Amino acid sequence: MIDSFTGEYSFLSNFYLCHVRYLSISYRSAEHAYQAAKTNKISERKKIRQAATPFLAKKLGQQITLRKDWDTTRVAVMRAIVRFKFERNPKLRKKLLATEDEGLVEGNWWNDTFWGICHGKGENHLGRILMQVRKELQ
Repeated sequence: MIDSFTGEYSFLSNFYLCHVRYLSISYRSAEHAYQAAKTNKISERKKIRQAATPFLAKKLGQQITLRKDWDTTRVAVMRAIVRFKFERNPKLRKKLLATEDEGLVEGNWWNDTFWGICHGKGENHLGRILMQVRKELQ
């Protein structure tokens, strides 16, 4: 089981710098794309897109006007972003496929029990999306 998206497995993290497109717009990382997708305001999306780092993109994403349907669409949005990341980047696709049948768990210490698992608890939606995309790419 891979339970941390750091070091050798940092490419699994949304904070990994790589070209990602969402709704025909290019972003520096999956985190940039995800945070921008949280709002319908073009000015807020642009500000997030221009953020120097994924960490800054996440911070900006906490200060935006959340789109009304976000709770019901966020998993589908993440799936689309992650799929693009690995479909369109042969090196990353190869690395993802090299994880074979390993369980992928976004283990964290910042209490994100929706996208990952913290202290043994959580839904691990990001890990499940990564495993689903891996299966689709095999």
